[in-house]
Amino acid sequence: MPAYIKKLKSIKPTNQRLSNDDLLPAEKNWNWYNIFAFWMSDVHSVGGYMFAGTLFALGLTSWQILITLAAGISIVMVLANLLGKPSQSAGVPYPVIARMSFGVYGANIPALLRGIIAIVWYGIQTYLASVALTIILLKFFPELIAWQEPTFLKLSYLGWFSFFIMWMAQTVLFLLKMNAIKVFLDYSGPAVYIVMFLLMLWIVYKAGWENISFSLSLTKLGFWQTLGTMLVGMSLIVNYFAGPTLNFGDFSRYCRSMKDVKTGNFWGLPVNFTAFALTVIITITGTPVIFGEMIIDPLGIVAKIDNIGIVLLLAFTFVTATVGTNIVANFVSAANDISNLYPGRISWRIGGMIAAVLSVVITPWNLYNSPEVIHYTIDLLAGTLGPMYGIILTDYYLLKKRVIQVDDLFDDSADGTYWYQNGYNRAAVKAMLPASGLAILIVLIADFHLANPLFAAIGTLAPFSLVISMALGGILYYRFSKKMAVPPAH
Repeated sequence: MPAYIKKLKSIKPTNQRLSNDDLLPAEKNWNWYNIFAFWMSDVHSVGGYMFAGTLFALGLTSWQILITLAAGISIVMVLANLLGKPSQSAGVPYPVIARMSFGVYGANIPALLRGIIAIVWYGIQTYLASVALTIILLKFFPELIAWQEPTFLKLSYLGWFSFFIMWMAQTVLFLLKMNAIKVFLDYSGPAVYIVMFLLMLWIVYKAGWENISFSLSLTKLGFWQTLGTMLVGMSLIVNYFAGPTLNFGDFSRYCRSMKDVKTGNFWGLPVNFTAFALTVIITITGTPVIFGEMIIDPLGIVAKIDNIGIVLLLAFTFVTATVGTNIVANFVSAANDISNLYPGRISWRIGGMIAAVLSVVITPWNLYNSPEVIHYTIDLLAGTLGPMYGIILTDYYLLKKRVIQVDDLFDDSADGTYWYQNGYNRAAVKAMLPASGLAILIVLIADFHLANPLFAAIGTLAPFSLVISMALGGILYYRFSKKMAVPPAH
């Protein structure tokens, strides 16, 4: 264990502007399986199911799809390893690590951006889980259909009831803190996998193996079109995992070693995601024979099954899966990010409760009811977060040479390594703004579907918003840091 970690054992959260018990270095008691379970919970959700299904509708053959899946998720694994390293070393979460490059107060900028995005998706995922609960209620209590007609803020009374139940269940789990979340993740991911596999076997049994295909498109693509489509597929995978990968340090901080992190990432990402995607596609391609139409939404499958026992099992599984995803991908991140705004006044729990309340205020069902908004939200999310990838990685690996002065992460005196100028590193802010702006502009141009050939060409870059903004942010930060002579960690 590094000497500076040992020294921190005696540090108390006396600086209310920068520290509390939840942001200080954590006890490291997670192993590789805990990280594996973390990724299982993140992948196994209604949103993950639908996303995996869309990858098979790109017009690619089975072997091309497998290459796309393996390459895309391997890029996610590499990024998770790189971003997880500083937090695992220092034992601190993402917003505290961001202080290295943005300054002890400037870190609130990337933390707040990540927190806002987490709150939006937390609300959407909670809504998806509530839809599954509504299906269960209607199967057992058909008379509740009367509650589907009256609406408030465009959500039915039954929808409000289901949403509130799921909101409360997740909030209670969160309030039990990280040890309870760890136990939940350890069991929920594998349980969902078992039920998903049983659903696949049931679909194959009902449809017949001869009706199962590994491609959801009959379109035949040329060589260059195939290559471009594969690159788009890889980038979509990276974009989909943009949020939880960026704040992966919120979880790697608990790991005993980087070996545990890398092993858990390998089994949880390339192996787990590819296996899950194959399970999804087998399930989806069997639905036309059984139900007369292709159903990509798993909740749509549940709604068409008459067997009450199967419906109950599947709906409960999707509820559990979505809760797991919400906790790991959104709730923990939002709690840390909001707490980082004023740690002495806002604890991890208070930060989480603020996020939970805001997730209702945004009425997420209205966002989900517009598929185009969801599609472009993924690209906008990735483009907004991309600069933080580039800046943090450039700062830690190229400028700071993997050296972290952990004490100074909680020091806002003028002598602190990460004080910079008034607590803000101007180089990071100057690099982030144009990088994010360019990515957002590209996505918006794609959204408007402009006929101009130049704009149309620019719009095709939208799926690569994260890669573009990450590269530009890293390059600009390196240049500005050298120009401003930002001192390395001493």
